[in-house]
Amino acid sequence: MKAFGRVFALFAAALMVTSVVSAIAALVTKRRIVPLDAPDADEVRVRAIFEPLTFRSTATSFRGGTVDCWYGGGVIDLREATLDSAGAALKVRAIFGGGQILVPETWAINLNVRGVGGVSDVRSKVDRAAEAPHLTIEGLVLFGGFAVMSELPGVQIPAAA
Repeated sequence: MKAFGRVFALFAAALMVTSVVSAIAALVTKRRIVPLDAPDADEVRVRAIFEPLTFRSTATSFRGGTVDCWYGGGVIDLREATLDSAGAALKVRAIFGGGQILVPETWAINLNVRGVGGVSDVRSKVDRAAEAPHLTIEGLVLFGGFAVMSELPGVQIPAAA
């Protein structure tokens, strides 16, 4: 019984140390990442680190960018954006965070995300045209995730500024 108590105490201490180290890493990352989140930007850099995220794009040639959600998350609305003719790539990193990525129903999505968690395209399964706009979502998700959808029921997203 004593051995079980020692193992449990060791596990609890390791969990506490890991939590503190990851929180410090998130704070350092938050200071390092400078958002590039203008609604009309063709390449974006959005973040939600210990905070919520609401981003709406109106880009005319969206090429992608990065999304970082550490202990936070929210909505990335791309429904008013027009994809670049070559397509776009969105790199996501989520650690205990995530959210929704809203895209038009006509866009084709390619998912290449690894980790404990992930990204799911929850839109209706329909055949999209071969020449449909194409968005690739890749990255790393640990204990969180993203849902790709075309509508967010019951939620009003503020208009782009």
